[in-house]
Amino acid sequence: MGTGQLTIDLDAIAANWAALDSASGSGTETGAVVKANGYGLGAARVARALAHAGARRFFVAHAEEGSAIRNALGRGPEIYVFSGHMRGDTDMLNDLDLIPMINSIDQLTRHFEALPDAPFGIQLDTGMNRLGMEPGEWMALRDIAVPRGPRLIMSHLASADEPDSPQNAAQLKLFRELTAGCGIPRSFANTGGILLGPEYHFELTRPGIGLYGGRPFADSRQVVQLDLPVIQTATVLEGEAVGYNATWVAEADTPTVTVQGGYADGILRALTNSGSLWADGVECPILGRVSMDLITADISGLSHVPRELSLLCPEQTIDAVADAAGTIGYEILTSLGSRYARRYAGRAG
Repeated sequence: MGTGQLTIDLDAIAANWAALDSASGSGTETGAVVKANGYGLGAARVARALAHAGARRFFVAHAEEGSAIRNALGRGPEIYVFSGHMRGDTDMLNDLDLIPMINSIDQLTRHFEALPDAPFGIQLDTGMNRLGMEPGEWMALRDIAVPRGPRLIMSHLASADEPDSPQNAAQLKLFRELTAGCGIPRSFANTGGILLGPEYHFELTRPGIGLYGGRPFADSRQVVQLDLPVIQTATVLEGEAVGYNATWVAEADTPTVTVQGGYADGILRALTNSGSLWADGVECPILGRVSMDLITADISGLSHVPRELSLLCPEQTIDAVADAAGTIGYEILTSLGSRYARRYAGRAG
């Protein structure tokens, strides 16, 4: 096989959802965030696995993503659109029963005029300053919006992955003030928010990265394995360089392999001379620059030439790769390219 193989464990995704559902408490429903093509893993298969586990409310970034989830799940599950009711979305929202999370007075007006009887939700900005109605805007519109029966009122935590951040408590206080007495189901907690405790849970939680094996859910099951086939073996002699611009020079004769995979496949160039691949539990440092299609690695720790090396595996999680690249696990997952042969493992979905 000339391409890498990406193995996605659907049962692990389902198990992670069940664990976060349990952590959300018996009085709280647990949804699932499946935006960005299911965090890069295939929205349709991921959504079906989560529905099989018990999820009934799904969240996407924009209406086009909602279309993919509706086609995968059919009618019944609720699909919420974070970007709200954008210009040009009306037919898709209506035809596919998507629920826009209204972010502004302009969106509220657009929705009430175009789809007066269609469901909607409200998104509030409590400190993220990214999406959602500002507190003053919401208080001016609250008596208009609440009687129309929004399905959900939500806000988004900015620092939930830092439990000691004072921003968490400040946002919680404001969210409570803005929604007090509204009688509408509320959602505040992402994965990190679930782990902050029951006071953050409200009526609905909506985990994202924790479903896919990432921080801050330390007890999550690993979801992804990425194996890259070995194309060529060599011995780089002392004083010789590897890769573009000679960024790594051998200090001793070094056995190496070149594998199929590079930044065209979402393996970040930031792993140049800092990341590692693995085989049989042995770390194989990346040598030289990550190029478009190829990576060279040091196999001096192995007693044999492997058929493949792994970037994501039991020994190296998405967060470990992210640490080496100076980024976050979200970027590692959502950067995974289209050239891999994808295999879905497990019975879920």
